[in-house]
Amino acid sequence: MGDTVIQTNSLTKEYIRDEFHVVALKDVSLEIDRGEFVSLMGPSGSGKSTLLHLIAAMDTPTAGQIRVLGKDLAKLSDRQIAHWRNANIGFVFQSFNLIPVLTAFENVELPLKLTHLSKKERAEHATTALKLVGLGDRLGHYPRQLSGGQEQRVAIARAIVTDPSLILADEPTGNLDATSAEDVLTLLSRLNKEFGKTIVLVTHDPHAARHATVTHHLEKGELLPDSKVAS
Repeated sequence: MGDTVIQTNSLTKEYIRDEFHVVALKDVSLEIDRGEFVSLMGPSGSGKSTLLHLIAAMDTPTAGQIRVLGKDLAKLSDRQIAHWRNANIGFVFQSFNLIPVLTAFENVELPLKLTHLSKKERAEHATTALKLVGLGDRLGHYPRQLSGGQEQRVAIARAIVTDPSLILADEPTGNLDATSAEDVLTLLSRLNKEFGKTIVLVTHDPHAARHATVTHHLEKGELLPDSKVAS
């Protein structure tokens, strides 16, 4: 610990559409250290997903500063951001975001096509990632042939196949039954404890948040001063 990988200073995000002005995030200052498993909790509309998207450079702030893995994201070009994100960030979505016409193996291999790895190396990495999430026997299956929990594990394999430093998960258990959700949370905990991955989990579920080592609460776009470290 002690090595800060995410640092925000007065981070603000506003949306203006026609006559509507929405402050999604307001003056959020936050530090996350390497190796932490952090949950961002809060009701719908609290700004937690907005914060996650800013960390992933999938959106840009209206005001404030954000540094992730030593990079000032505001100073990077779109091309640099795309390369940086592919190399350093693994993003897990609530809705899986798998491509239905591709097999589990092909879905996981996809991010590697932006690297300089050979076809053989890509195959080895993708197979290893799927084995790690317990799906070594499902390489040739299409998403429609998998359960929801299995689909999310494929999505996690895709997120970790480039060996990213940071895993960002946006309500990853939101579409899963209790058993599948527990499997996914246990897998994330293992990635954190055994492989040293820094994980930021967005959730509104207190049970999911208990898998984290640190919890931050957001409400109406503001970070509440009640962070706690799990025992």
